[in-house]
Amino acid sequence: MAEMAREFAASGKQAPEPRLASTVVLLREPFEAYLLRRVPTMAFAASRYVFPGGGVDPRDAAVLPDWAGPSPAQWAARLRLEESVARSVVCAAVREVFEESGVLLAGADADTVVGDVSGPDWEAARLALIARELGFAEFLSGNGLVLRSDLLAPWSRWVTPEFEPRRFDTYFFLAQLPEGQVTRDVGGEADATVWCSPAEAADGRYTMLPPTRHTLLELAEFSGAGGIEAALAAAPDRDPADAIRPTA
Repeated sequence: MAEMAREFAASGKQAPEPRLASTVVLLREPFEAYLLRRVPTMAFAASRYVFPGGGVDPRDAAVLPDWAGPSPAQWAARLRLEESVARSVVCAAVREVFEESGVLLAGADADTVVGDVSGPDWEAARLALIARELGFAEFLSGNGLVLRSDLLAPWSRWVTPEFEPRRFDTYFFLAQLPEGQVTRDVGGEADATVWCSPAEAADGRYTMLPPTRHTLLELAEFSGAGGIEAALAAAPDRDPADAIRPTA
């Protein structure tokens, strides 16, 4: 990365604009985080372990799904974004974690969460979402579900360094694995998945980019001190809109 930074500085090139993105740190008891390894052919984070996530789709902003939890206006205030942009960031987080882990943060109403979603009909819908043949709002409506935005806890925001050819402005969220749901190896952009404690994931055994490692190190501080419950309780005191901009 340091070599890339030096080459970029010497080139005089203009840094590409970062693309808006969301990622979800999925947690389960006894305080483990879910990671997937990007396939070697990926243009960004190839062969790296990452959290489920990806870029905001235009339809995440264009269509408002049925909603539970903090309103888009409340999310806009929390993330210091325009309301439509904040809504798209939250939608992208819920959509991406379903596409990349098979976990769905939605329910029939504001007080319920859907159970097992690993059946063939759910899988067909997941694949249609990935192919952009189906909009996320349409998917939720067709299944009588509302997006449970209250199941997301905003944690941080990272902006890819200027020397990277692909840049992202990514909002990180925490979410606990809903009862009755399971993650599964969904293939596609990932060739391996793992559940491990934040301390194990940050000790060097998994190759990852700095934002992933730093987030896990932060979460490791809650090991033995309340775990998931303590981490989620700490989220409201953080500023998820203050961008972290790494430099080499």
